[in-house]
Amino acid sequence: MGKNVLLVDDSSTMRKIVGRSLRQAGLDFDNIFEAADGIEALEVLENEHVDIVLSDINMPNMDGISFLREKQSRDNVKDIPVFMISTETGDDIIGEAKSLGALGAIKKPFTPDKVNEVLGPLM
Repeated sequence: MGKNVLLVDDSSTMRKIVGRSLRQAGLDFDNIFEAADGIEALEVLENEHVDIVLSDINMPNMDGISFLREKQSRDNVKDIPVFMISTETGDDIIGEAKSLGALGAIKKPFTPDKVNEVLGPLM
């Protein structure tokens, strides 16, 4: 049975690219939910069953780090795994993301093979 993924990125084009990469990587997802920022992502998490979140870091309204911080404060969604997908993958920002519960990061641009390498074991 497939899983549900939430793609969080302010660029609708990037959300489509990530979704296509997931399919090309052969990962089995029943539903791919989308959110344009951390605020929308929290709404989706409150209303849908999500197994994993792939989130950008730089977004308006609520960025990826603020999203992680807020997600950690909510008991009903805090244990949902999150991977960051960003052009920013420096040790400082990824270290902060990991301290807030992110499992890791995938650097943009990426290939379906990289997506499968990182996310495959979780599926």
